[in-house]
Amino acid sequence: MAKVALVGAGNVELTRKILSDLMSSPELAGSLRVALHDIDAGRLATAETLSRRLNAEAGAGATIEAGADREAALAGADFVVCQIDVGGYDAALSDFEIPHRYGVRQTVGDTLGLGGIFRGLRAMPVLLDLARDMARLCSDAWLLNYTDPLAMLCGAVVAGTPLRRVAGLCHSVRDTHALLADLIGRELDDIDFLTAGLNHQAFVLRFESEGLSLYDELDLVMAADPELRGHVRAEIYRRFGYFPTESSEHAAEYVSWFLPHEKEVLRLNPPLNEGLRRRLRKYDAYERLREALAAGKPVLARWKHFEMASEVIHSLLTGTPREVQLTLPNDGLIGNLPAGACVEVPALVDGAGIHPQPVGALPVQLMALNRSFLNVVELTTTAVLEERRSAVYQAAMLDPNTSATLPLADIEAVCDDIIAAQAAYLPGGITHGKAGR
Repeated sequence: MAKVALVGAGNVELTRKILSDLMSSPELAGSLRVALHDIDAGRLATAETLSRRLNAEAGAGATIEAGADREAALAGADFVVCQIDVGGYDAALSDFEIPHRYGVRQTVGDTLGLGGIFRGLRAMPVLLDLARDMARLCSDAWLLNYTDPLAMLCGAVVAGTPLRRVAGLCHSVRDTHALLADLIGRELDDIDFLTAGLNHQAFVLRFESEGLSLYDELDLVMAADPELRGHVRAEIYRRFGYFPTESSEHAAEYVSWFLPHEKEVLRLNPPLNEGLRRRLRKYDAYERLREALAAGKPVLARWKHFEMASEVIHSLLTGTPREVQLTLPNDGLIGNLPAGACVEVPALVDGAGIHPQPVGALPVQLMALNRSFLNVVELTTTAVLEERRSAVYQAAMLDPNTSATLPLADIEAVCDDIIAAQAAYLPGGITHGKAGR
């Protein structure tokens, strides 16, 4: 039986999607062993009830086990799906509220910016421990990580542990391809895409049909629609020549040109503090699912497309070939980004493994954007691996949105305040260290 361990299984909407896919697959009937782990006993119990209900509804014949012992969940696993949220809502609230007191605007706060830096600082030690445990207990397993920030966390695993089978999963490329097809009124399957870069800052490099670029068609659509033109995403596309994969609310906080400027905020209206609202919606979804379970309602979901982890697992187990966009170590995949980075590229997944597609060099202007992004990623990773507080300051000083908003002394001060608020989740060298270490 193939063992799939879900770490952070209390993220029940994602657990539901993944297990609905796998348990509905006839090829996998009777061959799945599902291990659920979460540090929240209540959420773990909900995940277990959900998983057993899905198993019964699908007639999958899977084996289900659940527990607080992470090592037991990992032992002998073939796949480990990570979907954790270190610090929960309270930590995320301080990611937003403390920078707000200093005048720093944020939107989602999960990738770059002060919110992304501290989300990475909280999650990285847990991911590193998880990867080290996997190297001992299931060294051939794939770590499939959904937890943001992907570039930081996947890169830290590669830099700080023996584990090499790590892949980050995100829906943004898939959603962008669907959006572009819809905008120009074409079927998705009729379009040839090549998209690459970093997770949450990748770009559609090839957007073609029958060898001809479709960007001219997109330009005509956007020229006729003032609403489409009035977004951060459209501004980046117009100035840099390639459509970005990330929504305006995400993209706005990775650069210096929008959130620090009142005029641009009023013109483009990026949704400030959207990350907190998203969290509240997830809590509402959790409660609705609990109510459905208590009422005995069907919970098996049959989606038009598999969830991403389900695609990878299904293809590796059955040999069904699929192209999946993944964040993977940059082993010659993007020639003008650092070899130590984790980059987002298309990969063929089949019974022989995961085969990432090299894309060559990015256009120089896109490489420059990605390199600025990676400055923050690398320094945040250094802060954890070396337990060095000064690297936290430096990551924030090089963050485009933060550095365009605050002077150096205030950047250090806001970092100090967030460190004090989140000390329980951060490495000791960061919480007790001083600048210059």
